[in-house]
Amino acid sequence: MNKRMIDGINQYMDEIIERWQESMKEEKEERFFQFMPKQLLEKTSREFAELMTLNIREGNLIHTDKLNDFTEKVVRFGWSIKFVNKAIDNFSQITFDLLEKKGVIEESNLRPILDVFANWIPPLRESIIQAYSMEWERTVSLQKIALQELSASLIPVFDKISVMPLVGTIDTERAKLIMENLLEGVVKQRAEVVLLDITGVPVVDTMVAHHIIQAADAVRLVGAKCMLVGIRPEIAQTIVTLGINLNDFTTTSTLRRGMQEALSLTNRTIVEVDCS
Repeated sequence: MNKRMIDGINQYMDEIIERWQESMKEEKEERFFQFMPKQLLEKTSREFAELMTLNIREGNLIHTDKLNDFTEKVVRFGWSIKFVNKAIDNFSQITFDLLEKKGVIEESNLRPILDVFANWIPPLRESIIQAYSMEWERTVSLQKIALQELSASLIPVFDKISVMPLVGTIDTERAKLIMENLLEGVVKQRAEVVLLDITGVPVVDTMVAHHIIQAADAVRLVGAKCMLVGIRPEIAQTIVTLGINLNDFTTTSTLRRGMQEALSLTNRTIVEVDCS
C-alpha cells in the first residue's frame, strides 16, 4: 500500500506543492508566502515536501539532520509554531484529497490508506514540533545573550572618560555582565573616570544599588573613578527611603552634569569658542 501511495505522491508532487502554497497564502497573518522571493519560496516548499514525504518513503524513519536544517530555516523566517502545525495539516489534507481525486485512493483501499496516514503524519508532526521548539529555545537564548552584551557596553566618549548607559531592569545575571564589561572596558580604554548612566533603569532597589556599589568598588580597584549619573527625582527618593548609602559615589541628576564633573576630574573643561 505504501508503494502505491508513494508512487502517487511522486507523480503528483508538483501539483501537491502548488496547492499547498496556495492554501498557505490564505492563512491569516501570513507573511512568508506573500512577500518572499519566488525562488526562495519554491526552494523552501520543496524542502518541506521532501521532509514530509521522506519518512514514508523510508519506513517512517525520521531524518534528524534534514529535520534540524529545516526547522532552523523556518525559525529564522519567522514561522510560528501555529503556522508550522497548519503547514503540516494542509500538506496531509491536500495530499489525501488529490490522491483520492486521481483515483490512487478509492473505496476499496480507504481503510489501509487511512492507517498509513495515521502512522505517517502524527509521529512526523511530533518530531517537527520538538525540533522546532528546541531550535526556537536556542535562538531565543542566543538573542538574549546578544541583547545583554549590547545593553552593557562601555563607550569611550573622551580620552580617559567612558560611559556605560544602562537601560531596563538589572538582575543578578545582568549585573555580573555589567561588572565584566566594565572592568574589561576600563582597562582596555585606559579610562580614569567611568559614568554609569542609570537614566533608563526604571527601578533602583536595594539589590540594584548593591550591584552598582560592587561595580564601583571594582572600578576603583583597577585605578579609575566611578560616577553614578541620571538619577531621577523618584529614584533619589527611593534611595533615601531605603537608606542606601551612596556617599562614596559622585552622583548627578543628568549625564550632562556628570560629563562636566568628569572633565573637571581629568583637568579639562568645555569652553565656548567664537569662530566669527
